Amino acid sequence: MKILRNIFIVLSLAAFVACEDPNDGYLWSDDWKEQTPEPGPEEPGPEGPGTEGSGTEDPAPEVKEGKARLVWIDAAANFEDYANDKENISKDMARLKETGFTGVIVEVRPTTAGVLFKSDVEGPVTQVDAWIPGAYVWLQRTADFDYLQAFIDAGKDVGLDVYAAINTMVGGKECPYGLGSDGPLFDGTAKREWASVVNTSDGLKSCMDMGSGTKFLNPANDEVVEYLLGILEDLAAYDVKGIILDRCRYDDNDLQSDFSDVSRQKFEEYIGRKVENWPYDIFSPGQSDLDNYVTEMQRDWMTFRAKNIHDFMEKASARVHSVNPDIRFGAYVGAWYSIYYYSGVNWASPDYNARNAYNWATADYNQYGYADHCDIMIIGAYASTKSIYGNSEWTMQGFCKRAQTIFAGDVPFIGGPDIGNSTGFTEGGQGALMPDIVDACINASTEGMFFFDLCHIKMYDYWDDIKKAFDQYLDSL
Repeated sequence: MKILRNIFIVLSLAAFVACEDPNDGYLWSDDWKEQTPEPGPEEPGPEGPGTEGSGTEDPAPEVKEGKARLVWIDAAANFEDYANDKENISKDMARLKETGFTGVIVEVRPTTAGVLFKSDVEGPVTQVDAWIPGAYVWLQRTADFDYLQAFIDAGKDVGLDVYAAINTMVGGKECPYGLGSDGPLFDGTAKREWASVVNTSDGLKSCMDMGSGTKFLNPANDEVVEYLLGILEDLAAYDVKGIILDRCRYDDNDLQSDFSDVSRQKFEEYIGRKVENWPYDIFSPGQSDLDNYVTEMQRDWMTFRAKNIHDFMEKASARVHSVNPDIRFGAYVGAWYSIYYYSGVNWASPDYNARNAYNWATADYNQYGYADHCDIMIIGAYASTKSIYGNSEWTMQGFCKRAQTIFAGDVPFIGGPDIGNSTGFTEGGQGALMPDIVDACINASTEGMFFFDLCHIKMYDYWDDIKKAFDQYLDSL
């Protein structure tokens, strides 16, 4: 178990390594068809193509559209290029279209929180932390144009779909190197008691008292839920193809959170009895992994956390669709389902019974799978460059194949690689692998594929390699 967990931790550092930044669907429609009117009684029907004297032209060659091909645009990793420059947004959107992408997922709430769209609930992003060669600094936003709207407008100009993504259960960040802090939990917008409480080896601590890092909110807190729903309601007013929730989970301390008084009250209500020795009847101080023997209360605890995320997703879907029923609502998740319970998330269909495969699941864990509340899912098939094809987890193709079973047909999904991944990509020079990567991910996913992240494409100049891979995919149709 700890070996798998270490692999997960390595992959979680991917954006930091490759982007030099510490932060880390599309159903093609065939409704439109050119219609040839039926010939009237006085007019002949059209002659065959290329018939001399027919007055008709040869038909245009068939355009093969294929499945969706998206790219993620991380807010912090791309902030220097786009925060103050609409022209850069337009230029890169045009190039993405030329390369063969069909849409983008643009992040508009970074891990420092604050938003890059108009909201009555949360204030605008004015800075993000980033590693610029030689220094760790704040990048400032001085422009006043609507960041999200600029992507929407540029997408319409070139014919790209625009999805908006937010980092969800985050409330700000304490930055390393003495850079300071930013976000709602620090400026008083959010209440300090909304922050996650961690079961450390030194006892229970608010994550606000644990040094640098992203500060997570407690998903079990009703005030947190309502706050985030308000942000999503504002976001849903935009003319986007969809809304994708990232980090809609428990915090990076994994099984150690959240052990707040709010969570204790709700957990005891959930199991119908008191926990006499809180939280140590569940986990010992500082415990962050399961032992070989999993207790019933530990199973109940993991199901309880999955229920909290499920209930939030159900409410979020309803709130978004109350504003615009046509917006596609969904989430990004890591495809490593076998250990994703660490994050307190069951992204499966309720028809998928995890108990049949995993001893950490309760008999009713499946009730809190939330796939049926989504219109689209993005899964990170973040395997090594040496593990593109296969049927198991930890291969790109296998991640996507397994997701078909786990989603059980409830929701279309898009899977893809992190091309800044430390397991092979960070050296650059991996362009020759792009045709295999596209083939493995796009054909094993039900709706298409995505690349994380645009900064990596630009850093390693993978434009031509990805275009070649997309062209080969389309030629194969």
